[in-house]
Amino acid sequence: MRHHIRLFLQSAIAFLLLSIYHQISIAQSLSRPKLVVGIVVDQMRWDYLYRYHRLYGENGFKRLLREGFSCENTFINYIPSFTAVGHSTIFTGSVPAIHGIVGNDWIDQRTGKHWYCTQDDSVQTVGTLGNVGKMSPHWLLTTTITDELRLATNFQSRVVGVSLKDRAAILPAGHTATAAFWLDDATGNFITSTYYMHDLPHWVEQFNAAHEPQRLMSTPWNTLYPIQEYTESTADDEPWEGKFVGEQAPVFPHNMPAIYAQDHEALRYTPFGNTLTLDFARAAVEGYQLGHGPATDFLTINCASTDYVGHMYGPNSIEVEDTYLRLDRDLAAFFHFLDQYVGKGNYIVFLTADHGVAHSIGFMQAHHIPANFLETGTITKELNQYLAQRFSTSPLVLSLANYHVNFNEELIKAHHLQEDSLIQATIAFLQIQPGIEMVVDIRHIGEAPIPQPIKDMIINGYYAPRTGPVVVIPDPAWFAGHAGGTGTTHGAWNPYDTHIPLLFMGWHIPHGVSYEWVNMTDITPTLAALLHIQVPNGSVGTPILPVLKGE
Repeated sequence: MRHHIRLFLQSAIAFLLLSIYHQISIAQSLSRPKLVVGIVVDQMRWDYLYRYHRLYGENGFKRLLREGFSCENTFINYIPSFTAVGHSTIFTGSVPAIHGIVGNDWIDQRTGKHWYCTQDDSVQTVGTLGNVGKMSPHWLLTTTITDELRLATNFQSRVVGVSLKDRAAILPAGHTATAAFWLDDATGNFITSTYYMHDLPHWVEQFNAAHEPQRLMSTPWNTLYPIQEYTESTADDEPWEGKFVGEQAPVFPHNMPAIYAQDHEALRYTPFGNTLTLDFARAAVEGYQLGHGPATDFLTINCASTDYVGHMYGPNSIEVEDTYLRLDRDLAAFFHFLDQYVGKGNYIVFLTADHGVAHSIGFMQAHHIPANFLETGTITKELNQYLAQRFSTSPLVLSLANYHVNFNEELIKAHHLQEDSLIQATIAFLQIQPGIEMVVDIRHIGEAPIPQPIKDMIINGYYAPRTGPVVVIPDPAWFAGHAGGTGTTHGAWNPYDTHIPLLFMGWHIPHGVSYEWVNMTDITPTLAALLHIQVPNGSVGTPILPVLKGE
């Protein structure tokens, strides 16, 4: 008996030692990059990778294609396709129905109160005066890949978010971020909130003291190359293009010193907003010594000026083409900096977009493509008049924000109105309006005769406390605006708004290309697999297997 007990104990000890050795081996063999850099180019359609390819340099977008892995068929899988929603989805691997960011702003369905996606009245501005810094990720319901990295490394990883836009700096960086910084137009300084810190770091104060916005706006904006080289764009003066304050026509050169003197926000509507962002990102890498710590660090960057320029001029403008050619140069310089500071092969960079964009209405109409403005303000007014005749009270609809019908719940309750009757009347009115392709009662979406991909996108975008129960789907190439308006926008399910670039490059990333269908929600699970960490707690995506071949 003693002999059997001794053998059993010896076996148990051997098994325990083997298990410990195995765990030590795994720990010793586990490797991670020193730094992950997530670049979201605001409003970048997938086709911009190739539309301007002829004039790109070798070390920006072409380097990503040459050295990295490109997922050529990456799509957004929810609606509406707006900035805050895209950034939240990329970094959570989730959808609005779960992470709760249903738009850049929304209406609380219970109270009718309007909320901005990063608004937080419990925090204070740091770095300037006023409310521009009273922001945090308070409304985001799930964790992000950046949160999960911090959790996995016992908060040794440093996470920093950078953008001109508050929402595009805050939401990707997550709840546990080391810092997030965004631009205050009035001062030209990068700021933050007390959610992260009570004083700006010294390196931020030094960066702000250099007054780079003023320097960037001290000369006119002219084309990077001779204007006749811009063969992918329309003429320099088109009626559907917007203009800066004081301009007679939307043509080069744009007199930025005079324009900026009148409106500091004008910086955002030039390619130099991206230059400023990437320069600040470089300062953040050095200021926090990202890539030189005990654990993998994470930097999120949103290049937002592509969105502002796109909204103002439309995708076919010389201004947009020039913005991408200049961004290409700025990216090349930033990649070179990372090569030197972190070490080539020691970092992962991925580049994607939060959404695409539609052609300008005027451009489409000039080329006989069916398109027009969906005048949601007028439709809302006429809908309220129609409902007032039926239900003897008004206004029963607050807005069509985010292409959802937002009802006045307090008025409905006060008058004891039947929700079914109100919704049916609303749908009957909207279905016959020009430019509206479908009107959907989400409560009965399973029975709705709409194509499955769109049905799934509606469901993925619906979070009951922040979205109305009726969804409006415009005709293709119709979007919210007003007759005679200039520029363009985004937000629809259509490929021009939802087909986005996705490229990975660097540490353990194989060179290659895939034409398999990929969802935006798949980005974060892929990063989690590369980093050997848990996916965020609302993630619904799956890893992109070809990207993991280098593992």
